[in-house]
Amino acid sequence: MDKYPDQKRAVQYLHPPIEPFDQRMMDVGQGHRIYVEQCGNPNGVPVVVLHGGPGGGCSPAMRRYFDPKVYRIVLFDQRGCGRSRPHASVEDNTTWHLVADIERIRRELGIEAWIAFGGSWGATLALVYAQTHPERVTNLILRGVFLMTKAELDWFYGGGAGRFWPETWARFVEPVPVAERGDLIAAYNKRLFSGDSAEEVRFGRSWSAWENALASIHSSGNAGESPGEYARAFARLENHYFINNGFLEFDGQILANMGRISHIPGVIVQGRYDMICPPSAAWRISELWPASELKMVRNAGHALSEPGISAELVRVMDRLAEDFA
Repeated sequence: MDKYPDQKRAVQYLHPPIEPFDQRMMDVGQGHRIYVEQCGNPNGVPVVVLHGGPGGGCSPAMRRYFDPKVYRIVLFDQRGCGRSRPHASVEDNTTWHLVADIERIRRELGIEAWIAFGGSWGATLALVYAQTHPERVTNLILRGVFLMTKAELDWFYGGGAGRFWPETWARFVEPVPVAERGDLIAAYNKRLFSGDSAEEVRFGRSWSAWENALASIHSSGNAGESPGEYARAFARLENHYFINNGFLEFDGQILANMGRISHIPGVIVQGRYDMICPPSAAWRISELWPASELKMVRNAGHALSEPGISAELVRVMDRLAEDFA
């Protein structure tokens, strides 16, 4: 989700556009085929880019955070979204399926270990992947940290963020009957999986609009209307993961397992005024992660496309590139 007001300003910090040297559909089992692409230097430092959502998909802009002369950039659309098929499917679609998919991609591309780069849900997935396969991750670069905890879900879907955006929150809540507003994730789940395509699109757009509206620090609170099928897929996948608490074994699992990756060098880039993923999560993991560096970006919210966030991420990756020179 990179369609924010700041995107044009952020472009000045990015590397020039590049095209993939490899694009493929990879069969990962259980009826799923995922889109995978490689860009940059085929013999360069490998980095896997993990998009947000779940359900956001990758975009050409995501290639531009990396010097193409230095990095072998691997992007893929996670199960059920983007160019992966079946579209909007939640069957056999869990965090652990995605972790297995990342490993399948790594093996198929002949990569021994790589940098994991992810923002928002992509940061969640990068952390879980690294904690599961620490020997396969050389560095972690995270943005807008989300730890898939109940407290974070309560903040965003239980009214916390709504206190700052009451008019936008009212639009999000309005389609749900009053009796069901105590659990909006469950209420939306019922309608996003109703089998009525028109209803699923309508609630998909409402779900997506709430998140899009709060992504940028310069937001007016009006996100505009997303394309119907994109919104439906995005909302179904996010809701599916959130109603199942990210398929983690217990609340706070990522925090509890930080010791597994304490030796992996990492950088956390966090917007100070991130309404979707408040900075407390980034701070908590930095305190438990001796090899990490926390960069709090002033005057920035959640979006990857915000100028301060983009500039800092490019700086981080360029600085890291010097270490591999």
